[in-house]
Amino acid sequence: MSLLLGIDYGGSFIKAGAVDSVTGQLVGELVAVPTPLGATLEGSRVAVQALALQFPDCTGPVGLAFPSVVRHGVTHTAAHISPDWIDANAVLWLSEALGRPGYVLNDADAAGLAEVRFGAGRGQLGKVMMVTFGTGIGTALFLDGVLWPNTELGHLHVGAEEAEIQASARTRAQLNLDWPAWCARVNAVLLEYHRLLWPDLFIVGGGVSERWEEFQGLLTPNLKVVPASLRQSAGVVGAALYAFEQSAH
Repeated sequence: MSLLLGIDYGGSFIKAGAVDSVTGQLVGELVAVPTPLGATLEGSRVAVQALALQFPDCTGPVGLAFPSVVRHGVTHTAAHISPDWIDANAVLWLSEALGRPGYVLNDADAAGLAEVRFGAGRGQLGKVMMVTFGTGIGTALFLDGVLWPNTELGHLHVGAEEAEIQASARTRAQLNLDWPAWCARVNAVLLEYHRLLWPDLFIVGGGVSERWEEFQGLLTPNLKVVPASLRQSAGVVGAALYAFEQSAH
């Protein structure tokens, strides 16, 4: 069994875990540290180094799920992080921080990759859309299991505002919305995504997926929507799988 380190960079916490590269299973527990104030490059370096020390058995390449558009290892957006990340070589940054090969992809893409390979989207043909509800809204789009990266549809305007301003988990907390009020917003977002893209399956991820049973009956019955089966570990697993696949090239 080959263990790989996956790291998931969130708005509140950075999580890490050891992942079996063959089965996609998380081995042991997730470890988390608070996201550094301002999500700066230096603060983030210290955080990922501290996390890596917790997994001495993971000696190979490292994958990082990151909240940005990532192209050829370079981060191009910074919606909820320091603007210093814009046009930063994140792959070089991660590799130098940990002293071994590092690979970086968008955080929603990582979660979707894990779900399509080993979770709720496994074996699903056609279009699958992962939608993560957290500090913002992340999206990942797959066609017959192949990722179309960096869709960033959380920033799509639905009505007068961006989708994530209306329906992220952070918005729900800030406005103290109950499940019916929040799900009305979520339904509007999902219906707009469906109108434009016609996915065969929506997978809902992020922290709210842990409470799926409390709100599933409030989502529109006209769409096929399921919870992320890997729940909070999806980003970590996807990041590790991405590192494994990229390092094999």
